[in-house]
Amino acid sequence: METKILLENGTNELEVLEFVVDGNSYGINVAKIKEIIPYQAVTPVPNSHPSVEGIFMPRDAMITAIDLRNCLQRGESQEGGLFIITSFNKLDIAFHVDAVIGIHRVSWVDIIKPGATVSTSDEGISTGIIKIDGKLIIILDFEKIISDINPETGLKVTEIDALGVRSENAVPILIAEDSVLLRKLIVDSLNKAGYDNIIKAENGQEAWEVITDAKARGTLDEEIKLVITDIEMPLMDGHRLTKLIKSDDAVKHIPVVIFSSLVNEEMRKKGEMLGADAQLSKPEIGNLVRVIDQLLAK
Repeated sequence: METKILLENGTNELEVLEFVVDGNSYGINVAKIKEIIPYQAVTPVPNSHPSVEGIFMPRDAMITAIDLRNCLQRGESQEGGLFIITSFNKLDIAFHVDAVIGIHRVSWVDIIKPGATVSTSDEGISTGIIKIDGKLIIILDFEKIISDINPETGLKVTEIDALGVRSENAVPILIAEDSVLLRKLIVDSLNKAGYDNIIKAENGQEAWEVITDAKARGTLDEEIKLVITDIEMPLMDGHRLTKLIKSDDAVKHIPVVIFSSLVNEEMRKKGEMLGADAQLSKPEIGNLVRVIDQLLAK
C-alpha cells in the first residue's frame, strides 16, 4: 500500500485506515500497514494466547495472525474478512478484521485523547478518537495489543542492567511521549542508566512549548541538552516537533532522537530529511541509552 503522506515532511498529519470489527469502526495509522489481503486459512499454534489465531505464510515469511475480535472482547472471528498486515517494533503481524472502509487524512490536532471513562491510561487499548461525518472512529493501540499478548515485544528494560553500574548524570533531557505507561518505563530506564534530570511532555506541542519558553528566558542551553520524541502523538507529532526544532537557528543544535515503533525504512528516510540526529525502534531501550551517551559526548 502506497500513501502520499509518507513522503511529506512535518505536516502534523496522518492517514488513518478505517476498518470494521463486529459492526464497530476502528482505525490504524496507515504508516503501520504493509498490505491488506483477503483472509487465508491459518495453522493453529498449540498453547498460544487466546487472541492468536495461528500462523500462515502469504509469501516467504511466516506471519502471526491476531484475532482482533478476541482482543476487543467481541467473541471470536470466523473465516472470511481481511488480514491487515502491519509492521512496527520490527514485527510483521496480521490482524483479522471484518471489513475495510477507507482512508481518512486527519491532523493530529483533531485526534481526541480518550478520557478516563473510556479507558485507564495504563490498560486502555485506544490512543485516540476521531470524528468523521458524525461517526466516531477509535484508533487502537496496536503496540499495546501485541505487548499484552507477548510482553517480550515491549520495551526491553532488562537491557539497562547489561550496561552495568553507571554514575549519575544531571544533563537535562526532554522527552515527548503520549503513553503514560511508556513514558514512565522510558523515564525509569533512563533514571536507572544515570540520567535523572528528565523533563516530561505528553506530546510534541507541550515539548515545543517547553523549548520556546526556555528560549524566551535565554536559558535554553542550560535547561535542555537533548530531546527524545515519539512519532505518533495527539496535537503535535514527533516529526512536526523535529521539523520545528531543526528549522530554528537558535534551537537546531539540540540533538533530537526519534524513539518510536514506527521507525521503518520509509519513516527513517523521513526522519533523516527532517534532521533527526538518531532514530531507534522502541524495543531498543539499551541502544537508546548508548545513543544518548554518544550525542551528549559530542
